[in-house]
Amino acid sequence: MTEPTARNREVDRRWEGELIDGGGDRSARVADLLAAVRQTSVTPSARQTSVTPPARQEIATSAEQDAAPAVHRPAVPPGDWTVDRLTSAILTAAGRLMPGRDLHAEIDLFDAGASSVNAVELVAALDRDHGITIELDDVFADARPRKLAERWLTAHGAPPGAALVAAVPASLVPVEGSDLDMIAADLSLGDDLPWCDAPLPVTPRRILLTGATGFLGGHLLLDLLRRGDAHVVCIVRADDDEAALRRLGDALAGFDLPWSGEVRRRTTVLAGDIRRPRLGLSEPVWDTLTRELDSIVNVAAAVDFLRGYPSLRQSNVVAVRTLAELAMTGPSKPLHHVSSVAVFNEIGIASMGEDDPLAHINRLVAGYDKSKWAAEVLLRRARERGLVATVLRPGGIGGHTQTGAYNAHDLSCGFSAAFSRYRTVPAFRFFNVAPVDWVSQMAAAIVYEPDGWGQNYNLTGRPNAMSELVRDLELGGMNVEVMHWEDWREDFIARAEADPVPGLDFLARVMRSPTAMQLCEANLSSPAATGTRTEAFAARHDLPAPVRYGAEQSLKNYERMARDGLVTLPSAEDAPYLWFPETMKGRIDDKPAALRITLSIASMYQLTRQDKRTLDVRRGKLKLHDQLLTVESGEVWIRPDEGVPLQGGFDHPLLRYDLRLRDADGQRWWLEGWKMARPRRDLWKQSRTLTVEIGREGEPATFSGVLKVPSKSYLRDQFDGIQVDPRLSAQEQRTAKLAWLSWFLPEMTRGLLEPGFRLLADLLDLRKDAIDRQRESDLDQDRATIKKRVRAR
Repeated sequence: MTEPTARNREVDRRWEGELIDGGGDRSARVADLLAAVRQTSVTPSARQTSVTPPARQEIATSAEQDAAPAVHRPAVPPGDWTVDRLTSAILTAAGRLMPGRDLHAEIDLFDAGASSVNAVELVAALDRDHGITIELDDVFADARPRKLAERWLTAHGAPPGAALVAAVPASLVPVEGSDLDMIAADLSLGDDLPWCDAPLPVTPRRILLTGATGFLGGHLLLDLLRRGDAHVVCIVRADDDEAALRRLGDALAGFDLPWSGEVRRRTTVLAGDIRRPRLGLSEPVWDTLTRELDSIVNVAAAVDFLRGYPSLRQSNVVAVRTLAELAMTGPSKPLHHVSSVAVFNEIGIASMGEDDPLAHINRLVAGYDKSKWAAEVLLRRARERGLVATVLRPGGIGGHTQTGAYNAHDLSCGFSAAFSRYRTVPAFRFFNVAPVDWVSQMAAAIVYEPDGWGQNYNLTGRPNAMSELVRDLELGGMNVEVMHWEDWREDFIARAEADPVPGLDFLARVMRSPTAMQLCEANLSSPAATGTRTEAFAARHDLPAPVRYGAEQSLKNYERMARDGLVTLPSAEDAPYLWFPETMKGRIDDKPAALRITLSIASMYQLTRQDKRTLDVRRGKLKLHDQLLTVESGEVWIRPDEGVPLQGGFDHPLLRYDLRLRDADGQRWWLEGWKMARPRRDLWKQSRTLTVEIGREGEPATFSGVLKVPSKSYLRDQFDGIQVDPRLSAQEQRTAKLAWLSWFLPEMTRGLLEPGFRLLADLLDLRKDAIDRQRESDLDQDRATIKKRVRAR
């Protein structure tokens, strides 16, 4: 691309297009573009606009635009634009960014498949090609080309001009006016639903599921298949059924979920679109579903906290009405709708119980919150006509407790990553978040249990209080600063701009949006969501009780986010979180020897890894005969291999020492030592005795012997000698010591007692064998006696 000799970024935004065309990471480019849009978005009166109406402009191809030098056309007043002309220009620009899409003046560009990247590209293209500066928030609020044109013209004082003559499907034209006017009109759609009787309270055999390609939907699909024998029909947006099948398989694989032959056998995938009339299905398919389905589960939704209600209504409200119609046509079917606790996102709301009043609609600010509120109220009207509608309200959906899979665009995931990455936390009341596997398991159970239908459930687990979350981070070696919400937001934006993280780009966009910012503020100031009915249902059906998504529950999630570069876990290279000395004396090859080392951990996380729970050896000295070796590094393995005895014997490994040393001549040495637990009474001695082998690097062991921690130094070093990161407060240091001892002492006690328990079990087994052998012997004697009597006759 030819670089102009002079470029004024205040009037020329071609360079934004170059950023897009230049390749590289797409998320990173979005962050760059957003920053650029904010820097260069000024009012037309404060800049030299170069506007040429479409009537006097030849539209060039993208390649021709790239090749042409920057041309500054004479300014033309906004009055030369009409709604028709400007809408046409917007559609032309959008068409280049979204080739092959069926675009028209009334379609929401996001519903047509546009992404946040496309929104930024559209803003940049309109400014570059026509001098039209449209705010990015306006695109997210209502991305219909005609509305974008009208808003720009109204903002610049130009008459709206003639109405559009383009043919637009009447069903896609929402009521004009405010969001409240549009919501009122959408709620009236429930008045046209048919009347129906209650469905039969029987376990479903054929279930329709929407949103199976999403994070919660994918997990719910597998849990529906695991919990019962039902066949699941999935509606997936695609060009045809084969493409829909591939898309579902790819989505499940992305969340580490199986796409096996058994899953495919019990799943039917139909290409459709919940935003279209009759779900985008043909009339015969629709009619078949009305007859054969006996349950409907709706997980699909447009989850975007930047888009306005007009942009979300088709996916989140009108689609729910379509599913209600399907449930009420033909044999009645229960409808299970996944909503959100966002229906309570009114700042200052008093409580968030399952049957508590929802927020006042005029006090909800985010389009997403309004759309979820409208969907629930629409279902309330449908209930009055006989529909059995179950409302399932998750809060934040955390990562899977076993696989660590997570939804990168869930706000709770973004907040958790930001907290641990930047070590700052906004002052909040509660964090209503639960792991996806628990939410999915609860939802599947409710679908299969008729006694749970028709109620509201808050699937939020046990909320995290701020003090609990901060303590989890501190125990993980992450001392965090609690900040006021506004200060935290500004600090996060500054950090995100200085060091962009692609995985946190969406959260940065949310934090920059005034509307979405109020949504976050409502979330962080809200009370704890309560789920009394959910807890009772779980107890009644022997399901896992709601638990706090704390350090243990979220461990796998954090490890996965660390692999993806979202967070940085503590490591041995960090400043130690906690450390203490250990001194040993004994004899090696019948000569006196002594070892003194310092053991440390970078965080309590280091001790939760089941495959390798270790202490770091940071420094030390070994006095070996006449030599003094320096301990440079090493590890102490705690109950390696979960204490499984060596070679099937009764010696259980308690601790394994693996040290790297160097002598005065610079030659490297190694030391390997074992503390073993045996079924004897001298447990105190076993916990202090280390059998070692020592040799030069690359050579077999040269020395061997036994070292022992003197009883008088054991408590002095390993209890009283514990030191904690001085950056922590006095209370945090006490908590760190307590956390370490409450973990380490039970582990050692368990390791010391295991050999005795195993020996006892073996003795009981031997006794049982002896009894069995005696019984067999007695039976043999009885048989021999009977045979003798028979012969005697």
